Amino acid sequence: MISFIFAMDRNRLIGKDNDLPWHIPNDFKFFKDMTWGKTIIMGRKTFESFGKPLPEREHIVITSNQEYNREGCTVIHSIDEILELEKNHPDKEWFVIGGSVLFAKMLSYADRMYLTYIDAEFEGDTYFPDFNENEWTLTSETKGMKDEKNPYDYYFRTYDRKRSS
Repeated sequence: MISFIFAMDRNRLIGKDNDLPWHIPNDFKFFKDMTWGKTIIMGRKTFESFGKPLPEREHIVITSNQEYNREGCTVIHSIDEILELEKNHPDKEWFVIGGSVLFAKMLSYADRMYLTYIDAEFEGDTYFPDFNENEWTLTSETKGMKDEKNPYDYYFRTYDRKRSS
């Protein structure tokens, strides 16, 4: 299963200057809990925004740079390689974590989306691609706790792709 995990604001904004435009510790915890011990797939710029591999996760970095190599990461160069991994391990959940170019290229292959929807507007430069909401079913929604450390209204939403029968 190919799953997306990301946060976005009302305008589908997901990034600013290769970072997040907001700080919501509960969203970081959600991301960590969901991806701990799993495989995360990301573009090179997304990986480099972390500075190093995140603990207790397998990292797959996709880049067109054939010379790119980072310790602690598997480097691949095409979407087909991701699809081959999924085909060879159909019981595994593969988490695509960004950036926007990878989300756009993988959207038609995604089975699930874990979206932290932030009910606010921010300034930024990177957006989640348009998608047809009619192709997805909202299967769960939980309102996040708003407090001094998490100062926005936000919702943890899970969407599953509708399958034709």
